[in-house]
Amino acid sequence: MQRTIGVNTWVWTSPLTDESLAALAPKIAGMGFGAIELPLENAGDWDAARARDLLTSLQLQPVVIGAMGPGRSLVDRAGNVPATQAYLRTCLTAAREVGASVVAGPFYSPTGVTWRMTPDERTDVVAQLRRNLEPLVDEAAADGIALAVEPLNRYETSVINTVEQALEALAPLFGAGLGLALDTYHLNIEEKRPDAAIRATAGRIAHVQVCGSDRGAVGDDHTDWPGTLAALDDAGYEGILGLESFTGENATIAVAASVWRPLAASQDDLAERSLRYLTGLQNGH
Repeated sequence: MQRTIGVNTWVWTSPLTDESLAALAPKIAGMGFGAIELPLENAGDWDAARARDLLTSLQLQPVVIGAMGPGRSLVDRAGNVPATQAYLRTCLTAAREVGASVVAGPFYSPTGVTWRMTPDERTDVVAQLRRNLEPLVDEAAADGIALAVEPLNRYETSVINTVEQALEALAPLFGAGLGLALDTYHLNIEEKRPDAAIRATAGRIAHVQVCGSDRGAVGDDHTDWPGTLAALDDAGYEGILGLESFTGENATIAVAASVWRPLAASQDDLAERSLRYLTGLQNGH
């Protein structure tokens, strides 16, 4: 199956702004990517109407990425729920205006915040998540947008680490307004068999992010990429493959993503090698 390959602007910069997008989008299109992931770290970082015009001219499909910084959570224990709902509505508005059909991210709690839970506490956390996410799911569906909730590895969250946990926690809400965002980096850490986990999400995948097992380039790592794409075929996923890695030049994002060393000769090299490998793999080379 031929899927559009995209790339996240976090590969080069954070936060994304109108100025950095104006410089990056033509480069990304010139490399041969067909889609672009647009992180919205804070309301007003970039103008959605301006971005729409730029991306349309470059034939780049947009995906909006939610950034779950400190205090952003749909669970009371981890942050301010009303403020987080307001932020996610801002993401939905940006998606509608820029022409994106997906808003993806780990919307349940701030990245990097973990705590132990008893079974009863976990049940309560899941109930809170469902209750606080439900109105957003309804609003997303009304706009023709899917919220894509991303499981993260155990070092970045204690709420949803695995596909099984995500399917159980979100079961009542799946539909036009809600799916899963699968990230091969987190699958590599948390799933005994990533290919089986992918197949278990059939009909529930709204977005997929890819990167090497070390957060670097796709293709020269130990991930079974032919098996991963075959599993996505079996799961019926026809959407974008979004390359997500991070620049180490920005201190905040480097610490958040634990980027302590260069992951490639350059960020351009990381992007281009990943695109080349995935394109060749999809073409049967």
